[in-house]
Amino acid sequence: MATIDYYFTTLSPWAYLAGLRAEEIAARHGLTVVYKPLDIMALFARTGGTAPADRHPARMDYRNQELRRQVKKAGLPMTFPKPMFWPTNPAPSSYAIIAAQEAGGGDVGKLTHSILRATWAEEKDIGEEAVVQDCLEAAGFDRGLTMSGMLVGAETYARNLEEAVERGVFGSPFYILENGEKFWGQDRLDDMAAHLAGDL
Repeated sequence: MATIDYYFTTLSPWAYLAGLRAEEIAARHGLTVVYKPLDIMALFARTGGTAPADRHPARMDYRNQELRRQVKKAGLPMTFPKPMFWPTNPAPSSYAIIAAQEAGGGDVGKLTHSILRATWAEEKDIGEEAVVQDCLEAAGFDRGLTMSGMLVGAETYARNLEEAVERGVFGSPFYILENGEKFWGQDRLDDMAAHLAGDL
């Protein structure tokens, strides 16, 4: 089955605001979303990006205004100006998503969104194993994947970064279709849908 490769970090507010729209678009076109969580700070360092903490105040002011606008458009709750547990260690949640995708049997889209929602709307620390386990269970996966999936998770997480750099990914969320078309940001999902429909 044809795929949409989805590169993202579990720390991204923009990935959270994407909700499940990529999954809905994929379903309409008979595609499968392949989830590729990665180390966003390492990606920034290798592709000319800047961590939020190091950005000029003018850029952060605009970012915060745009976040408020996009929250209203998405109709999703979000904690402002930033969640209690952000930033945190994204590796445990990323490994869990990778392990769950490998294991199958549950809903990876639901898992991914629940992890993002835990940070941005529920004031939970996704660096904690119990939080990730609850998300796994709610999406139909074995809680034990936080342990059994650590090795494959770590290896794939590192590989996702290398692959992302090679394919021209520089932010989150970032979607690449099999024909090479790229879409950066949750605000480009309508464009991706239009492209898949042959309208763009």
